[in-house]
Amino acid sequence: MIRVLIASIVFALAAGNVWAKLPVSPITDEQKAKAEEAKVKAAEAAKKEADLLAKYQDKAVANYKKSHAGAKSAAPDTAKTGK
Repeated sequence: MIRVLIASIVFALAAGNVWAKLPVSPITDEQKAKAEEAKVKAAEAAKKEADLLAKYQDKAVANYKKSHAGAKSAAPDTAKTGK
């Protein structure tokens, strides 16, 4: 039982070293072009999402300011009451 365990550990370590040294296939021009297109598309999508986020954040701030404009004067001043 112990021999099987030791043999499997040795095999796993040896297999890991062999796989780690396999060469990477070279990237073709077509793959480079596809990667560049994907990068451009992702950048455009991120810009669009950032613009939408800014728009809705501005909308939320405006709504908050509108709804809390009168509430400031109605709230009790805790500095004067000492609490």
